Amino acid sequence: YILISKEKLSVQLKKLLYAFLPEKIVDKMVEVGKLTHKTFTNFFTYQCIECLILGSMFFVSMTILHFPYAMLVGVLISFTALIPLFGGIIGCWVAFFLILMISPVKAVLFLGLFLILQQIEGNLIYPHVVGGSVGLPSIWVLVAVTLGGSLMGIAGMLIFIPTVSVIYTLFREWVYARLEKKQLVL
Repeated sequence: YILISKEKLSVQLKKLLYAFLPEKIVDKMVEVGKLTHKTFTNFFTYQCIECLILGSMFFVSMTILHFPYAMLVGVLISFTALIPLFGGIIGCWVAFFLILMISPVKAVLFLGLFLILQQIEGNLIYPHVVGGSVGLPSIWVLVAVTLGGSLMGIAGMLIFIPTVSVIYTLFREWVYARLEKKQLVL
């Protein structure tokens, strides 16, 4: 219901805020809301695209190499890759045990295939597809995933990356504004 009437709710919320708060504060709140919406939308959109690419890579390569459960593993890797940093590893081990039941040799070969595809994905695809979507340096992505995971589990890992990105962007703007006010250029 919220998504269906989000435009009307947005207008109503703005009217309420402008009625009871100073205009300058409401303008800043609206600006932060737009930044948050853009960051979360970009993150989840590009994260899903990256997961589909990774799952497709597994499906195609496993089909070519005649591995069992190629489609299942491709879908599994796609879904688990939604979990930043650790999702691929979770999907790898579940797929490894599935393939192990059919062929121990192919299960070991799958681990090699996984390492190769993870390197391609992590070094070539992910930086291009998701890299610029949130504008957060990699150390802060690691901090966000660790903090989010410890506070809220898997959901926290997903939510904290765009949240930390919004905080990082606002803090960076504040720092640059203060430097400009002091007429310092670094």
